[in-house]
Amino acid sequence: MNWAHPDEIGRLVDIGTGAKACNTTGTATADGFPEARFNWEVALAVRARLETLRAVVVLTRADNDGWGPCITERAAIGNEAAADAVISIHADGGPDDGRGFHVIYPAAVAGLTDDIAGESYRLAQALHAAYQSTGMPIADYIATDGFSERDDLGGLTLSDVPVVFLEAGNMRNDADAALLTDPEFHAAIAEAIATALVEFLTG
Repeated sequence: MNWAHPDEIGRLVDIGTGAKACNTTGTATADGFPEARFNWEVALAVRARLETLRAVVVLTRADNDGWGPCITERAAIGNEAAADAVISIHADGGPDDGRGFHVIYPAAVAGLTDDIAGESYRLAQALHAAYQSTGMPIADYIATDGFSERDDLGGLTLSDVPVVFLEAGNMRNDADAALLTDPEFHAAIAEAIATALVEFLTG
């Protein structure tokens, strides 16, 4: 668990546009359901759905124990796999009166992401469209119409392949949290991600 390893996750790493902490503790619902558990359970559901489509799925961790890996290693895993697309699954810890999901994609940074920015944005558009089928609203407290362009996240800036972050909802909002802790909703997320990837890879 990242929270139990503050020294390790607090170590600064170079992300090309500056220095960032190796990792974060993540957020949790008011009832204590941690983002790390959400991310892991959804990742397993996504892998199962994609494997029915005969996709090769690479996860950045083998289980939900321990801590990390660092953002540098996470990016390297996708790069070394020469992934067709990378989707990093998260849930936000926003204000408790804010609802909804948003998709984060890399800005075009010269020498870093300028070669993947266009395809990453196309992936973001496909995921944004598909995710609305889950019933989770578009974020009303952050981003612009559910999209956010960033140049300060190592998982984006260090990627050599198309990449986006999905902030699947706001864990601090009771309505969002009720969905984010529901295994049936996890299945809906998996279906949306699979739909987005098919659209991205074939559209």
